[in-house]
Amino acid sequence: MAGGPAPAGPVLVTGGAGFIGANLADRLAGDGHDVIVYDALARPGVARNLGWLTRRHPQRITAIVADIRDRDRLGEAARDAAAVFHFAAQVAVTTSLDAPREDFEVNLLGTLNLLEALRARAVPPPLLFASTNKVYGDLADVALTVEDDAHLPADPGLRATGIGEARPLDFHTPYGCSKGAADQYVLDYARSFGIPAAVMRMSCIYGPRQRGSEDQGWVAHFLIRALEGEPVTLYGDGRQVRDVLHVADAVAAYLAAWRRIDAAAGRAFNLGGGPGNAVSLRRVLAWIGHLLGRPVETRFADWRAGDQRYYVSDTRRATAALGLAAPMPWQDGVADLARWLAAERGPDAAIGAAPAPTGAAS
Repeated sequence: MAGGPAPAGPVLVTGGAGFIGANLADRLAGDGHDVIVYDALARPGVARNLGWLTRRHPQRITAIVADIRDRDRLGEAARDAAAVFHFAAQVAVTTSLDAPREDFEVNLLGTLNLLEALRARAVPPPLLFASTNKVYGDLADVALTVEDDAHLPADPGLRATGIGEARPLDFHTPYGCSKGAADQYVLDYARSFGIPAAVMRMSCIYGPRQRGSEDQGWVAHFLIRALEGEPVTLYGDGRQVRDVLHVADAVAAYLAAWRRIDAAAGRAFNLGGGPGNAVSLRRVLAWIGHLLGRPVETRFADWRAGDQRYYVSDTRRATAALGLAAPMPWQDGVADLARWLAAERGPDAAIGAAPAPTGAAS
């Protein structure tokens, strides 16, 4: 069956009403899979995503509104799952600094609850875990230079490839610690207990159904502020560089990891747009202004804890092991998200057809 192996049961997507989870659940249901969407509906906007999913796939989507910390409900949801995609998380660095215990309980204890539920099964199903590039810390040892309004590695080799999975782990902030520890637990449960699990260390994913805020989902946040005619605050100098990846490409990578779980199990993969989709925050804002036909008002504030001046994924391992296609150019993807957000806001926010791509950022 398209999208993954033929299931003997439903596919469980924790955090399935969130941005990436909802896009994945939609793809799975469209491919003919029964899907359990397990979500606490704690984040603003995710209830709308769930409503959208159930309207599109009324015969395929089953919703369980529950917290990842509820071991009994989670165990029940995972009991017959043919595969599990684990997105449920506390996702903001800033929130982790304000409420580190809750961050720990959701991200690490919640993941352990899921791992134990799968370990209890006679034949554990595949598990694909959404990790983060924050496991590599702030990368302060990487020598950088400023070129074209962007922080870029002084080492041309690193600039050409990005950060690879061999980079030492270095957890910063409670969020980095909780997600990093969960990342390691997933890999160890694959090693110690034979759970066929793989880890996807994601860079900046963006696209439709993302309801970004100042704390998380910055591409959508920039667009939302610009569409509303409000200023965007850049923390630091705005020359931070990220490799952005459209959610359709992220979903394709997760499904590829499921299809190839025998090769992916026990491994971590950096998942992002790679050097070809590396772009500074300032350049994204300039492109948004180009799309809207007016400049975006920008303000500046102090750097935030744990912020990486440069992070770009070395995607060669994922591309080779999972057979991934070239990702969507970031200019096309940002235009796609702009159209979706404008449509969500009605005709007063509509934008015209996107200009032709201008090429990837250097």
